[in-house]
Amino acid sequence: MSDERKTIGSGGTPGRGNRQTSPSAAARSLAGGGAAKKAVAKKPVAKKPVAGTTASAKPTAKKSTPRTSAPKPPPAKKSAAQPTKPRLRAVTDEDAAAAAAAAAEEAARRTRTAGAAPLSAGIPIDEILVAVVQAAQRVLGSDWESRVATLLATVRKRLSGDYEIDEFGFDPEIAQVLTAAVEPIAEKWFRLEVRGIENIPEDGGALLVANHSGTVPLDGLITGYAVKKYSGRDLRPLGADLVFSLPLVGQVARKVGATLACQEDAERLLTTGELAGVWPEGFKGIGKPFAERYKLQRFGRGGFVSAAMRAQVPIVPVSIVGAEEIYPLVGNVPSLARLLGLPYLPITPFFPLLGPLGLIPLPSKWIIEFGEPVRTDAYDPESADDPMLLFNVTDQVRETIQQTLYKLLVERGNAFF
Repeated sequence: MSDERKTIGSGGTPGRGNRQTSPSAAARSLAGGGAAKKAVAKKPVAKKPVAGTTASAKPTAKKSTPRTSAPKPPPAKKSAAQPTKPRLRAVTDEDAAAAAAAAAEEAARRTRTAGAAPLSAGIPIDEILVAVVQAAQRVLGSDWESRVATLLATVRKRLSGDYEIDEFGFDPEIAQVLTAAVEPIAEKWFRLEVRGIENIPEDGGALLVANHSGTVPLDGLITGYAVKKYSGRDLRPLGADLVFSLPLVGQVARKVGATLACQEDAERLLTTGELAGVWPEGFKGIGKPFAERYKLQRFGRGGFVSAAMRAQVPIVPVSIVGAEEIYPLVGNVPSLARLLGLPYLPITPFFPLLGPLGLIPLPSKWIIEFGEPVRTDAYDPESADDPMLLFNVTDQVRETIQQTLYKLLVERGNAFF
């Protein structure tokens, strides 16, 4: 063996495996052989022109076999009647507009047939209108359309100044509007039941005497509504001085027929054939605690009996059940009430704790019963000066109302069901 030894791998081409040229055959076999080698696309190398040839000579490209396709028909010749391309676009726009209009009309027809026209938010307009109409029917009755029309006509008439009032300031049109406004509260909220309406005279003067309660005098408002609704006559309430001293309240009270509870005004109303109403308990009745509910307070000194005797009109006892529960009076702030010039400042389970929400009356069941009239024409008008006679008649009316209240409470049962 020769002393001269060869270096491993020196038999190959010089430069193999030095990361400057491609790998050797041994390296390629270790990496997986030539079968695993990915084909690398080689860029075409531009050949330099050989001397004697033109520089513009290019290699001949390989020709591909054309695909077989059906022969295209020759283009049709344009005639003079054929429209141009802009005209074709105009006709297409008109057709699209007509198609859109037809589609909109068809959608509207289907909506009318289905009975619902949805908004963009998906709320059906027709269902909302039906709900509003049904609500108006429930609140105002089946003749709600005529009532709304009458109200609008009244407003137009009022704006023109074509209306009349009597010497006390009573405005019949305003009273009619108030009656329509109170009706849903009386009928739906309080579920009012009226008894003995036949005891109210159809014509001529009469004095209605009722118990007073409720913290807020809503009983006078509901009684006036019941008289107007079921007898067709207007009730002329006799109110305390405080009612007419309050701003806006006094003006509205005059408009709806109220007048001052004095002997002169009461006699004038009764002698002219009006239907007057009085609540002899006054503020002591509406401001009494809830624990003393339906216990009548003093009826005064019989001034209402004196007025009825002088006018020779009957006295109709009126018993009201339900007003005591609308604002249960559990407390009072006398010092603050005196500071504000009020007879009392009520505290109820919900006011002032709940703020304005505490002013919503509770939905108690109401019963108003008009009792048999107490005749005064059996006495001479001069009998009104007899204190003992006035006391006896006053006590008779008070006792009649008290006994009727007890009877109605038993018949009504639970106040809210």
